[in-house]
Amino acid sequence: MADLQSLGKVFKSMQNSSAPPVNKAVNKEVNKPINRSVHQRLSLHYFFYFAVLGALLPYIGLYFQSLNFTAIEIGQLLAVLLGTKIIAPNLWGWLADRSGLSVKWVRLATGLTLVSALGLLWFDSFWGLFFTILFFSFFWHASLPQFESYTFGCLGDEKHRYGEIRLWGSVGFIAAVLLIGWQIEHFSIAWLPVDLFILLAVVWLSTYLVKDRARQHSEGLSSGFIDILKQPAVWSLLVVSFLVQLSHGVYYAFFTIHLSGLGYDKTTIAWLWALGVIAEVLVFYWMSLIFRSYSVRFLILLSIVLTLIRWLMNAYLAESLLWMLVAQLLHAASFGLFHAAAIHLIDEHFKGQHHGKGQAIFAASSHGLGGALGMLIAGYAWTLGGAELSYGLSALAVFISLIIAYRWVK
Repeated sequence: MADLQSLGKVFKSMQNSSAPPVNKAVNKEVNKPINRSVHQRLSLHYFFYFAVLGALLPYIGLYFQSLNFTAIEIGQLLAVLLGTKIIAPNLWGWLADRSGLSVKWVRLATGLTLVSALGLLWFDSFWGLFFTILFFSFFWHASLPQFESYTFGCLGDEKHRYGEIRLWGSVGFIAAVLLIGWQIEHFSIAWLPVDLFILLAVVWLSTYLVKDRARQHSEGLSSGFIDILKQPAVWSLLVVSFLVQLSHGVYYAFFTIHLSGLGYDKTTIAWLWALGVIAEVLVFYWMSLIFRSYSVRFLILLSIVLTLIRWLMNAYLAESLLWMLVAQLLHAASFGLFHAAAIHLIDEHFKGQHHGKGQAIFAASSHGLGGALGMLIAGYAWTLGGAELSYGLSALAVFISLIIAYRWVK
């Protein structure tokens, strides 16, 4: 599942350096409104990047089920899919911070992802797909944090416009969910690996529409990276993000399988997935207004409470289409609102030469470690107790995150 950086603040901190006229000129350049052409190119990359996720997350579990894998095996494969996000963003973040060239590493990562995805076309055995997903996901997860860093470098002091660009990723997700849902309904789930390969090729090509920008680093930061991580407001945010993403594991792994077992047709399931992301789009669209109206801490606490309600609805009310419509609308809170608020705080805490590493550690701890463990636990919980046990554990994780957030997240 992306992570704000603000180079405008980096340049602001450079005002204390020994060359004020140069810093002033740089600030003037950064504060210029983002070029419309750049805006469109960034949006296009997000569209196709998240279109891949729209093809992958709702249907990959169903594809594995069509290969006669057990629920535990499906959980293990999906855990690998997200588990590589623990390491990959950190390694790529370190490399990008050293070179100062985000797009170069995004291009390399998406290219290697495309090559690795050939295994999805060749293998249908557990171990063949295990190692395919291991390499595929390692490179795939490495690219987004650095593209996010590049995006906020382009935005400068206009970071409130992030939602205008990021919402196109959600639109891409919706388009892929609906089109591939229709394809599965009328043809076969066997076409999914081909769909993924084509989309990955387009993602890789879209990286050539943007060019690297020279990064400016602050020389006067008072805190080191480890010192920042030790701050209660920082480590608590990372723990809360970990738990919230862990709670999503059963949703991403078994939501489609669950509703299929209850008799929902594939088109209805696709629209339910799409509804969740449409709600997410609305949050991104109104993000600037929301953040001006409410404190970030309040938004995080609200999103956690609504996430808890969502998982309880999925556990006990899934047979009702009406309640599933309501539950999917709560995706606006469990992902959209929480992600926007958390990423805002990450941007506040990690500045200057730490912005790439801060982006990476957030991705690794939340979507990486949290997502992987969530899917792994979901596989075993689904086998032992089905939806009620699986979503019950998700609700427990969210409740713990609420206590931590209320006490320490500022």
